[in-house]
Amino acid sequence: MSRISRRAIATMLAVSTLLPGAAFAADALKEIRIDWATYNPVSMVLKQKGLLEKEFAKDSISIVWVQSAGSNKALEFLNAGSIDFGSTAGSAALVARINGNPIKSIYVYSRPEWTALVTGKDSKIANVAELKGKRVAVTRGTDPHIFLVRALLDASLTEKDITPVLLQHADGKTALIRGDVDAWAGLDPMMAQAEVEEGAKLFFRKADANTWGILNVREQFLKDHPDAVRRVLAVYEEARKYSLANYDDLKKTFIGVTRLPEAVVDKQLKERTDLTHSRIGAPQRASILAAGLALQQAGVVDAKVDVKATLDALIDDQVPLPTN
Repeated sequence: MSRISRRAIATMLAVSTLLPGAAFAADALKEIRIDWATYNPVSMVLKQKGLLEKEFAKDSISIVWVQSAGSNKALEFLNAGSIDFGSTAGSAALVARINGNPIKSIYVYSRPEWTALVTGKDSKIANVAELKGKRVAVTRGTDPHIFLVRALLDASLTEKDITPVLLQHADGKTALIRGDVDAWAGLDPMMAQAEVEEGAKLFFRKADANTWGILNVREQFLKDHPDAVRRVLAVYEEARKYSLANYDDLKKTFIGVTRLPEAVVDKQLKERTDLTHSRIGAPQRASILAAGLALQQAGVVDAKVDVKATLDALIDDQVPLPTN
């Protein structure tokens, strides 16, 4: 009898681990890992004001912040599962999805003109065609990289016609100022800093070729915790609207984090950052699709890839946002 009892107890324990309640307890959300970035000013306000911490405190869910130095880093973190939400350019998210990164693009945090092609103040380079044979600093897997590829394509050039120097954005700026490279595919705020403080020249600009600032989530996290995702976006909306209505506070927060002078911050935030958008939809699809097709034409994306189908798999516009 005792043997049967032990078996019965063992069976009951085994079955109990399969019950929905037990699975829920094992998968209970304990922390949300999210990035902040200098190319995403809303994220800095969100972090500085502790809005997510306040939202999730009642659930004993902690917020873990990780800085992303570029879209490539945010995407690496997402792919590794070290963050749940990451800030990127829309085009970079598409390329990542093409390469197998299981992410969903769910929100717009800005419409920026955050990249251009940049030369030093004494450079004679005046157009993209003159980059042939030149050394160009660039961060692969980011909007500046994709911007550069598209600019070269329009000038009937490819990356094989230049010498790419692979550096993170801040190091690319430094290399340009030192004269170690002839040009740089820039990113704000480093680009604005080079322009204001060093006299760097933005010799090629094309605002429409800058893809949107997009917030992405790990696909599995969205599947496992849809309500948490909805709440994160609601708080993001609060921070975006606050940033839009309180420029001086946004600037103060930005300066506090970056230690950049007002003239640099104003150039990025006032002249090249539009925070009036939030919902992801047709405009973002069109912009990201155009970038993906251009990359395919340039040979960066394999000809066999169905870019539109991948874009459809990337964008999830079903997560609701607050209506007021």
